[in-house]
Amino acid sequence: MINSAAQDSLQQAADLILGAQYFVAFTGAGISTPSGIPDFRSAGSGLWTQSNPMEVASLTAFRNHPEKFFNWLRPLAQQIGSARPNPAHLALAKLEQAGRLKALITQNIDGLHQRAGSQAVIEVHGSMSTLACPRCQATYSADPYYQPFVTDNVLPRCANCQALLKPDITLFEEMLPAQAWENAMEHSQAADCYMVIGSSLEVSPANGLPRLAYQNGAKIIINTLSTTYLDRKAQVVIRADVARTLPLIVELVLQGAKPVN
Repeated sequence: MINSAAQDSLQQAADLILGAQYFVAFTGAGISTPSGIPDFRSAGSGLWTQSNPMEVASLTAFRNHPEKFFNWLRPLAQQIGSARPNPAHLALAKLEQAGRLKALITQNIDGLHQRAGSQAVIEVHGSMSTLACPRCQATYSADPYYQPFVTDNVLPRCANCQALLKPDITLFEEMLPAQAWENAMEHSQAADCYMVIGSSLEVSPANGLPRLAYQNGAKIIINTLSTTYLDRKAQVVIRADVARTLPLIVELVLQGAKPVN
């Protein structure tokens, strides 16, 4: 049940989106946890409370200890493969289809935004959907490799040179994908309304994108369970499960919207 104070915040968020000419959304792990994908930092359940990221999810780990890397990756790949978009993902796709969302910048690697129907997705931390050969630079869809990997622990190898393939996700010690980062910066600078969804804004450099939007005059909406460094700059802060609140906000937007050319 949404109380009256929360309802007011939802309406404020909807009004800001309705008044925007260039609305951009920025999503983090909190939009996918309702789909059963664990986040990385929550006490007790976060992936980094169970493993040292430098030992299992760094470029050094992939190169020097691939068995550790793939042992860490397998349960996450299994969870991503069986996950389904939740109402928050679907609401953002609906907002894009209505012409109200210019870009969806995500820190997530799970592809749930695309499965929900979103198209204007910028993956600043890469994606699990493709693999690359570090030796000969060949690229592959991850689909044919997925089932043998999660079921039988068959590690993905390049058809050309037999080197182990690396998922196109950004590991520790790696730079973010350049084109995605440039696109994300351009949209963040252009935004006049910017919504942070399910992110604690702790991961650098991606956590600087909402600040960039704010510095360029964007009005900030934050919907996440944890506090963020940007809370005091935001017009609206909503501390509630995004799978409950986002569909309500989008419904209010679409009810109040005039046709978009």
